[in-house]
Amino acid sequence: MRIATLGDVLLDVIVRLEEPLVPGADVRAQTRAGAGGQAANVAAWAAELGAEARCIAKRGDDPAGELVARELASHGVELVGPVAAGPTGIVVSTVETSERALASDRGVATTLAPEELDAAWLACDVLHLSGYAFVEAPIANAALLAARLAREAGAQVSVDVAAWTEIRRFGPVRFRELLDELAPDVLFATEAEWELLGGAYLSAPTGVLKRGPRGCSVFTAESKLDFAAVETEVVDPTGAGDALAAGFLLGGSLEEAARRGLEAAARCVAKVGSFP
Repeated sequence: MRIATLGDVLLDVIVRLEEPLVPGADVRAQTRAGAGGQAANVAAWAAELGAEARCIAKRGDDPAGELVARELASHGVELVGPVAAGPTGIVVSTVETSERALASDRGVATTLAPEELDAAWLACDVLHLSGYAFVEAPIANAALLAARLAREAGAQVSVDVAAWTEIRRFGPVRFRELLDELAPDVLFATEAEWELLGGAYLSAPTGVLKRGPRGCSVFTAESKLDFAAVETEVVDPTGAGDALAAGFLLGGSLEEAARRGLEAAARCVAKVGSFP
């Protein structure tokens, strides 16, 4: 199984608070910095689960870009895409108990242009697109071209619709129109994203609704299947949805795919950080 992802490769800074933040005060926390971003996370988990994984992204020519490239390579992921003058994106994830909030600076990632793609990168079984790629230009046009090239090579296309706040800012109707144009084979969304788009699974033959600690639901034209989460101690929820997507995309029956994805998500939340 060959899985390619397209989206952001970022420096992921996890801040796990030991007590709530207080304005003007200094609170204790555990921190971790490493590679992250939705496309990078899915690729890393796909490689961990036995797939050949490639991540297509634009990064900066700075130390952060070098760090994330090394970490992806150490997890068996082939990182391709241009290196540009400018900053690699950074996302700060603040974790308090089992909840997390993100603050993102995407750096040069959003400047990935269609002419910077190589058709050879899209020779895969599945192309997974980050929804973040559709809310900025020119990366949105690059994502649409990548989907076309991947399909011409015989691949399926999946999309994770990304953060509901980004969809609200971009416009739910515009985002839904992009999904209709793309016509993904598999669509992943959280409950908030699902509701904002008015039933996003209708845009794809298979829809995966990520319900956090309540597991996931898988929709097809014929059925709706509910799957309970795998029990584990939650340390850091960052990247759990990406781990679930990676496991699901490795294929098999819907039951096998969902269970594999939920097991990967349980492994992800049991430690700090979004990578395996």
